[in-house]
Amino acid sequence: MPERPTRSGRERRRADPRLLLGLALVVGSTVGVWAVVEALDDTTEVLVAPSTVTAGSRVTVADLRVESARLGALADGYLAPADVPEEGVVVTRTVRGGELVPAASVDDAGTVANATVVVPSRGPLAREIAAGAFVDVWAAGELERGLFEPPAVLVAGAEVAAVLEPEGMIAGDGPSVELLIPRAKTAAVLEALASGDAIDLVPATMSGTG
Repeated sequence: MPERPTRSGRERRRADPRLLLGLALVVGSTVGVWAVVEALDDTTEVLVAPSTVTAGSRVTVADLRVESARLGALADGYLAPADVPEEGVVVTRTVRGGELVPAASVDDAGTVANATVVVPSRGPLAREIAAGAFVDVWAAGELERGLFEPPAVLVAGAEVAAVLEPEGMIAGDGPSVELLIPRAKTAAVLEALASGDAIDLVPATMSGTG
């Protein structure tokens, strides 16, 4: 005949309320810490330019670097991987290497209102003229050989996309400058180039004007 458990044995098998309370506190504490960490982890995946990207360049996610950053309410102001379509976007202002890509600095290729033109310089460029700088394009029409009209601003605040150094023995007097200009100004600039007008680039007094 099996031996009946004693009272002390039944008490040992019965769960100790203090143990249950302790376990509940540990679980509650763990869940609370996890909830706090999750609440504080407000990082957002954003895109960073690994090197300087000049205006007029088309980029895809593969051309940029994905990083996590705590931006809070500012997150919407920067480009996220999901914001870039498969065909990429066009950079509308120069983004420096290591800089978070502002959402306002890119646009869809089909809606970009700027065009790129290359303007040859007539001599050495001002030191300030480099990729990302802004220049005013001055032009003067030739009245007769060696005599020109008073110069006037053809395009104000054009952004420099690149400076192209002369190559080979047939290079001109100076480097050529790739400019990003409003499409509405493209015809006037091309006409001035075709007519042989004297064109000079002067550093703009205010970046982004025009």
